[in-house]
Amino acid sequence: MKKAVLVFVFLFACVGAAAAQPGAAKEKTLYQRLGGYDAIAAVSDDFITRLATGKLLGRFVVGLSDDSKKKLRQHLVDFLCNATGGPCLYLGRDMKTAHTGLGITEADWKEGVDALVATLNKFKVPDKEKNEVLGAVSSLKKDIVEKP
Repeated sequence: MKKAVLVFVFLFACVGAAAAQPGAAKEKTLYQRLGGYDAIAAVSDDFITRLATGKLLGRFVVGLSDDSKKKLRQHLVDFLCNATGGPCLYLGRDMKTAHTGLGITEADWKEGVDALVATLNKFKVPDKEKNEVLGAVSSLKKDIVEKP
């Protein structure tokens, strides 16, 4: 279960940095601009479905019980909420620790990013916010990908 959670969470670890830029006090947080908790929960549901049915990343979800899938969803929602400047608390591990030993490859990474882009497009996330999310995600690659 923990391994599956970590795979889904890896894409969002630094998104909060984009939401907390200096001098942006008057600007809404990324959390607010994405639509808040309910919007993040809906995006999480779609993203998890895409990953679970992915040719490569689906291997991390196969065999999870319904309870484990519910926990996975809640971990992802809490993580995204927190990382984008929302009020949620995420108590997970840092990305490097969380992904060590999973053997995530470049191909896995690409499938995850492609799933994220498809999800953001489905929900018509504006380009500014989409670029913030994708920029933050790209900064995580060095902590996530272990194999070429």
